[in-house]
Amino acid sequence: MSKKMKFSKRKKTLSASARRRPNIGFEDLDFRNVEVLKKFVTEQGRILSRYYTGLPAHFQRRMATAVKRSRNVLLIK
Repeated sequence: MSKKMKFSKRKKTLSASARRRPNIGFEDLDFRNVEVLKKFVTEQGRILSRYYTGLPAHFQRRMATAVKRSRNVLLIK
């Protein structure tokens, strides 16, 4: 009888382009800067996670509050 070979499951990783950190400054994450904020929002208006954006935690938190503020002022969807 033949033995079944067991393969270990590899964790799926993102491509190098998806892991690149955006070249933005901390002060650029402002709710009035719509062009920058649109990079971190999907077409449906959902905020992308850190896994996809590659932002550090404090950048991600500031970006999320900036997106929410710009939604309240109706600058973005």
